[in-house]
Amino acid sequence: MTPAVRAGIAAAVAALIADQASKLWLLFAFDIGRRGAVRVTPFFDLVLAWNTGISYGWFQTDSPVGAAVLLVVKALAVVLLAVWMARSHTHMATIGLGLIIGGAIGNAIDRFAYGAVMDFALFHLQYAGQTYSWYIFNLADVAIVVGVIALLYDSFIGTSAAKAP
Repeated sequence: MTPAVRAGIAAAVAALIADQASKLWLLFAFDIGRRGAVRVTPFFDLVLAWNTGISYGWFQTDSPVGAAVLLVVKALAVVLLAVWMARSHTHMATIGLGLIIGGAIGNAIDRFAYGAVMDFALFHLQYAGQTYSWYIFNLADVAIVVGVIALLYDSFIGTSAAKAP
């Protein structure tokens, strides 16, 4: 196993642990379900939302069959990403892939355990009497986005990209 792959695995494990620890703490220690929305700053709230779909709430499904299909798709994606990570030659790409894998597994655990993904972070802005909100998300989503950014950086700006003809 190469040092790059070890770094990718470490990133996946770190993302998974951070995601699941934050969700378990919010659900069972902080009891966010009972508290409702909690204002942390003027632009950030902790809220409890259950996403039965995929990114941004697309493909919402309350059926067990739909949930099973999403789990199978996610498992297949994780396997393909792991193969890609094992064949990758740069630390940036393997860490990015590891973050995506860790985030995907974290959300899959939610889907398996609760039938939906637990989201809790809400950024919002008030301007001219209007409230503008971002989608509610979790740390697995953050890991996936950072992983994609790392892959894009590695592809377009990284050392290998600079050497490409």
